[in-house]
Amino acid sequence: MFNIALLGAGRIGKLHAENVAANNASRLYAVVDPNEDNACSVAHLFGARVQTLQQALEDPKVDAVLIASATNQHAEQIEAAARHGKAIFCEKPIDLDLGRVRECLAVAAQQQVPLFIAFNRRYDPQFVQLKARFDAGEIGKAELLLIVSRDPSPPPIGYIGVSGGLFRDMMIHDFDMARFILSEDPVSVYAQGSNLVDPAIGDAGDIDTATVVMSFPSGAQATIVNSRRSGYGYDQRIELHGARGLLRVDNVREDTVEQWSAEGCIRSTLKESFMERYRAAYQAEWKHFVDVLANRSAIGCTGRDGEMALFLAEMAAESLSTGRKAIIA
Repeated sequence: MFNIALLGAGRIGKLHAENVAANNASRLYAVVDPNEDNACSVAHLFGARVQTLQQALEDPKVDAVLIASATNQHAEQIEAAARHGKAIFCEKPIDLDLGRVRECLAVAAQQQVPLFIAFNRRYDPQFVQLKARFDAGEIGKAELLLIVSRDPSPPPIGYIGVSGGLFRDMMIHDFDMARFILSEDPVSVYAQGSNLVDPAIGDAGDIDTATVVMSFPSGAQATIVNSRRSGYGYDQRIELHGARGLLRVDNVREDTVEQWSAEGCIRSTLKESFMERYRAAYQAEWKHFVDVLANRSAIGCTGRDGEMALFLAEMAAESLSTGRKAIIA
């Protein structure tokens, strides 16, 4: 049984706490959060204790930390946990500054502790199956990858200012998925973006609608489409076209029942949030991390993967700023 200290008891922290408690090889041992009410609430739900960060790191019974705190705390907490010899599960991103990410990863490498970066979409059952079938050669050589990601509605304007922007906050998942599916790093990034959803997002210095095209050494191209608003649910689709066919993952709906009549077809709506759509992925990534702790698996999403996703986000931002394709040396 692995004892886990949860750092951050907000919405995503509570979801992770549920998955820790549901796994028969892990238990929520401690909760750390500067908001005492949040910490006590989550700790009470799962029979854990409330600790300070220092207490959790110095507690020999803590086997690993699960970092679900604010983004600006991730790098510092990774470094502190690494220096105390704790295994680390960290929500994306590691940090919003690439130089800070690299400093953090150097500390983790020096301390030789397991570091897993939680790009949960890698563990979505549908996306896992698409990649497995591509890797098995079912559609031949990859030619065109399309990733569509549209949020139901934009986040609060206050969040936009601290999010790092659409590329670093939202599309970062899709940059990681493109690398994951194609198993190679891009050689160029070209981005276009605009404000179509809410003028206040533009006033905050961000965009809300974007398209990015990446080219890969194999000749494959990936197109990523993002919007902060769909108006019809959480739109998450992937299509991979190859030399011998097509693999596609469609949206996940509330149910699969269809009502047909002379007027047409009525289908259920899409899942309304990332926590609903990717619930199985969050569970699967935690199971994977427990397997890492038990030495049954190598880390499936490393610090370098986190670094590369942020690097591609920065290349997209550079391309958008200059209006030119960003070439990756």
